[in-house]
Amino acid sequence: MKKIIATLAIASLLLGCKTGSATLNKKNTEVKVAIDLVNVKDDKVQVSIFAPKITTDQVTFSIPKIIPGTYSNDNYGRFIDNLQAFDSKGNLLTAKKTDENNWTIDQAKKLTKITYLVNDSFDTEKGSEFGQGDIFSPAGTNIEAGSNFMVNMHGFVGYFQDLKETPYRVTITHPETLWGATSMIDLDPKNNSDEYFTSRYAELVENPVMYAKPDFTSFTVDGMDITIAVYSPTGKITAESITPEMKKMMVAQKNFLGKINSNKKYTVILYLSSMQPNDAKGFGALEHPTSTTVVMPETAPLSMLQEQMKDVVSHEFFHIVTPLTIHSKEIQYFDFNAPKMSEHLWLYEGVTEYFANLFQINQGLITEDEFYKRIAEKITQANGMNDTMPFTTMSANVLEEPYKSQYLNVYQKGALIGMCLDIIIREKSNGERGILDLMQKLSAEYGVTKPFDDKELFGKIVSLTYPEVGAFLTTYVAGPTPIPYASFLAKVGVIPSVIKTPGNVFVKGQSPYININPSTGAIFVLPGIELNAFFNTLELKGNDVILSINNQPFNKDNIFEVVTKSQEWKENDPITLTIKREGKEKIISGKIALPYVDQESFKASETGKNNLKDAWLKG
Repeated sequence: MKKIIATLAIASLLLGCKTGSATLNKKNTEVKVAIDLVNVKDDKVQVSIFAPKITTDQVTFSIPKIIPGTYSNDNYGRFIDNLQAFDSKGNLLTAKKTDENNWTIDQAKKLTKITYLVNDSFDTEKGSEFGQGDIFSPAGTNIEAGSNFMVNMHGFVGYFQDLKETPYRVTITHPETLWGATSMIDLDPKNNSDEYFTSRYAELVENPVMYAKPDFTSFTVDGMDITIAVYSPTGKITAESITPEMKKMMVAQKNFLGKINSNKKYTVILYLSSMQPNDAKGFGALEHPTSTTVVMPETAPLSMLQEQMKDVVSHEFFHIVTPLTIHSKEIQYFDFNAPKMSEHLWLYEGVTEYFANLFQINQGLITEDEFYKRIAEKITQANGMNDTMPFTTMSANVLEEPYKSQYLNVYQKGALIGMCLDIIIREKSNGERGILDLMQKLSAEYGVTKPFDDKELFGKIVSLTYPEVGAFLTTYVAGPTPIPYASFLAKVGVIPSVIKTPGNVFVKGQSPYININPSTGAIFVLPGIELNAFFNTLELKGNDVILSINNQPFNKDNIFEVVTKSQEWKENDPITLTIKREGKEKIISGKIALPYVDQESFKASETGKNNLKDAWLKG
């Protein structure tokens, strides 16, 4: 999962009894589920769970507290209302809520059906601190009657404790005008009803469905059928408009992975938020074995959306390698309410993020300079985290503080761990092998249904590579020693450099140059601060109210859209602002002057190591 999109983040700165072990009668071994998306009342959806025959006196029904890939306790049970249990004659059974996510049901041998109402999570998102305390939007749910339903199954469907391996058959009735985007096969030919079957609860959770007016494209890449499905509230963005870039990217990913991936179907589900108070605000994506759910703002310019989709979806797609193929027992037998976390987030998220960047230089989608810039940014961000906290310790305890607040380092230091391992393997094999070769061998050793033991992984990796790899893992991943990144990059002839890069016009770091008047919603230039080249060139002053930019109104309602669009501004492009200064309106016309900052980066040196560098980046 990739939680925070950096360029989009800039704009947000402005704004009772012991339960017996349940058993099944072999004559009734499916959990049947009915979800009604037609008769939505008070923004709630009714769900009915038809229980298999249970042979214990009491059973626990649960809604997930946490799901794989999110690394946070989200308590989806808080969105469930009016849960009731019935026998075959329609009589109520006692169903007691024991905590936020669990209900115990007495006389369970008589249990036939459970019903409850589901509230959606999008309505509750506040977006402060990137939704801290909110459900991460791609893992959330949306209920918008007749228009859109984001059916992440863990938010709608629960499970019986000790029966998670039972098959599920889910029937979803929906308006005939809406179509369900998913990688599951619809077994119901009717246009207003879908039926899906999965072998167990965990498989159901990994198969989201988004219902919306049909807007999708399909194409095939190297034997994989890919569907791109889009929900855009205003129709501004279409599946067709983003498909060419997505296809280009996924062709490159398949070429990069080679024989690792054998998926036959993959679905990209894109939900575009209106940015209204009751809509999604946690931008990013969540991986699944055969699909990715993505949430982005509809207000983002198409070119920016395409770039963000390239980075975000590529990260999620590479999760098909790890943890979806290579993973520990903690993931294979995931406990949705009392999870034990694996030690190897450096592998699941770090190596995945590294691949999401490496494949772009490998396949010619970005330049060497851009790749080095990304590496330098990750080093800077990693150095701002706790650099002496052992990664394995953080990973195993990621749900608790002080480890939880270090989670985002999986995308920084975690990716850099992958880079260093790649360089070590390249150096020791004279450029012939790298970390992708290691992933191929681990995939062959384990696989989707064969997990590894957490404590045995390092030994297995050493047996497939070199002792130096083991020393690195022990010292820098399981140990507290900070990684000397420059020393590893020097092995491939890459040395530190400084480049000038354009900064954001409206924000420097975490400090904005503008603010919102809470009483009027107007945007004004902050007084008493040193303004950057953009403001100075146009002779803007503190307390100037910016009414419009290039004839587009600028206020609290569209600040997100304008600030994100400013990321595309070019040096010396013409610009016209309407401002109000000391109560009088004034038009200012001029050219854009972007603020430039010195940024640490890297460059290739002339040290005779080009062959090893080329093997690293292009091999």
